[in-house]
Amino acid sequence: MKSQLQKYLGSLVFVFLLCLSIALGATAGVLFVYNSDLPQVAQLEDYRPSLITEVYADAGQVIGSFALERRIQVAWDQIPQVMRDAIVSVEDQNFYEHWGIDFYGIARAAMKDLMAGRIVEGGSTLTQQLSKNLFLTPEKSPRRKIQEAMLAIQIERNYTKQQILTMYANLHFMGHGQYGFAAASEFYFGKDLKDVAIEEAAMLAALPRSPPIYSPINHPDRAVMRRNYVIDRMVEEKKITVDQGEEAKKKPLVLAPKRRPDELAPYFVEELRRYLERTYGTSAVHEGGLKVYSTLNVETQKAANTSVRDGLRVYDKRHGWRGAGRNVLTPGADLAKIALPEWKLPIRTNDIVPGIVLDTNGNAARIRIADYEAALRPQDLAWTNAKAASDILKRGDVALFMVRSMSSADRKMEITLEQKPQVQGALVAIEPRTGEIKAMVGGYDFDESKFNRATQAMRQTGSVFKPFVYTSAVDMDLLHPEDTIVDSPVSFGAWSPGNYDGKYKGTIPVRQAFAESRNIPAVKTLSRVGVQNLIPYLRRFGITSKIEPVLPIALGAADITLIEMVSAYTTFPNDGVRVVPQYIRRVTDYDGNVLEENLPELRDVVSSETARTMVDLMQEPVRRPGGTANKAQELKRPVAGKTGTTNDFTDAWFIGYTPSLTAGVWIGFDEKVTLGDKETGGKAALPVWLEMMQTVYKDKPVEQFDTLPATTSNPSHADPNAVAAASARARP
Repeated sequence: MKSQLQKYLGSLVFVFLLCLSIALGATAGVLFVYNSDLPQVAQLEDYRPSLITEVYADAGQVIGSFALERRIQVAWDQIPQVMRDAIVSVEDQNFYEHWGIDFYGIARAAMKDLMAGRIVEGGSTLTQQLSKNLFLTPEKSPRRKIQEAMLAIQIERNYTKQQILTMYANLHFMGHGQYGFAAASEFYFGKDLKDVAIEEAAMLAALPRSPPIYSPINHPDRAVMRRNYVIDRMVEEKKITVDQGEEAKKKPLVLAPKRRPDELAPYFVEELRRYLERTYGTSAVHEGGLKVYSTLNVETQKAANTSVRDGLRVYDKRHGWRGAGRNVLTPGADLAKIALPEWKLPIRTNDIVPGIVLDTNGNAARIRIADYEAALRPQDLAWTNAKAASDILKRGDVALFMVRSMSSADRKMEITLEQKPQVQGALVAIEPRTGEIKAMVGGYDFDESKFNRATQAMRQTGSVFKPFVYTSAVDMDLLHPEDTIVDSPVSFGAWSPGNYDGKYKGTIPVRQAFAESRNIPAVKTLSRVGVQNLIPYLRRFGITSKIEPVLPIALGAADITLIEMVSAYTTFPNDGVRVVPQYIRRVTDYDGNVLEENLPELRDVVSSETARTMVDLMQEPVRRPGGTANKAQELKRPVAGKTGTTNDFTDAWFIGYTPSLTAGVWIGFDEKVTLGDKETGGKAALPVWLEMMQTVYKDKPVEQFDTLPATTSNPSHADPNAVAAASARARP
């Protein structure tokens, strides 16, 4: 009997050991299979997540970025203790003790989920979450959970807790296109991660659980609930005191205000993007974390933005009111409750935003903009020539208004009526000495049209082309500013040019002919130079556009981009040397290695004597009474430049310069239709240039141009005999 029992027990032990061996073997086999296709984590410190490429202005301000995932990489010492405590408290209380898998945490989470009847807490460690984010798909399956655990163990064997928590903080998706806690802190709170308070750290730590569900922007109530849970966990883990926790939970959810789409230099940044992608590839630009140090100057660009938008609105208003864009009044509609999409963003003084006409009473109209009201009075719409608001607006109309002032106390505004211009404009400003582009505007609204009219639009130049004709004549010793020239009818075969005013003034000084932009003298000068001789000059000035070798180009019958023209003009204040325009000073990779560094590229164009002679001559349109650019005197400093107007007033130009800055403005319609009668370069474009320059040079010392000796630079100071001799050889 005893022998049989021993034999029976022996069989049971054998079967048990056999089953155990099979189970262990199967488990080992499964683990081997699952482990065979796992990535290696030993080189994880070399892992480079997708990073933001940032663009900097000339003084170091960030002016743009490119990214597929908006991420700001931080090191361990850049993560404040309160942020570390918040993350560990809510996600992995035993983080500093476990070796990748927390069996106690799994059991605790399972118990809580069982008691709640739903999943309220997960059992994954931070290291498991990191392994999933780095290497695995989001699928929920036993295979994936096993692989996640195995990867977590590998990570823990190869890296310190500090390294693991830092990688977690940099990689996690935080909602609204933000990756990593640093980017999320900047996006949600407008501050660096190192500066977050307890309630802000808790809000950030709350997001990894489910960024869409706990978004503080889309679901603030859920976000606060989850934030307060994180704060309670921090108290329970003794990371903060009970009083600190209660105080933090009382704090309201305060997010950084979302700005209107008023990027500083969208056309400039887009030019950079296209160049960078051509040079370094799309992946490097959008994922590589490049640092691009550009030439743009923030203050100059701000002045350019304002002046172009102001100038286009002024032009547009000269041509009348086109009516309200739409009407939202429908049967049963309550105008006091209708919300326009543009009102979701903060409204500030000087913003142009849509408003709803609530009613018109007498001469005034009552306007609603978000939760503000304003009275639109006759003086607020004087430019329309309407005597009363009711003449042009009716109840329910949606129109644009500029906010002149606003009072949050009584929710009142002061406004003026506006309309969006249909005309377009462009501006480029270049520093002559370095060739650095300091400002660029390519149109009225980048969001509506990405077409850059500063670099892509080929437009007829009109009289801004004439300086090149006179430069070639001066350089070839065929003409001098002290000479005279005959302004009289002339015919060149089938072509008989005429002056803008239809008049002829006979023998006049070259200075007067240039100042008043007389056409006949310019054509005669080019005839003496020879069209074929002019073309090489244009190429030296950097004009690469196709130029037909015909006499009408003397009057600007050539299509050229604004940036080419402005770059060519920089030759004059730079003593005859043109510096090739550049957007970028330096590009580095994420590690700081220099990929590209640009030094000024100099091109000799004309002699310094010719350049200084032309600078003197090109001041005549500004300083001479009757000059086409006489308005530029309002800058109250030496200015040289030239206006340009094309046939039928389709293009208006002004390009002018001081010793330190050359800027050009173009105004016109994309369709090449007329701007309207008498809409000349001096009337439409010059005021834009002047407004920008007045802002740029406010409170700056006056600069003087380099000049030739007095006997040749200005006839009012020259030797009388020399002037008489020059006048005697009047040009035909």
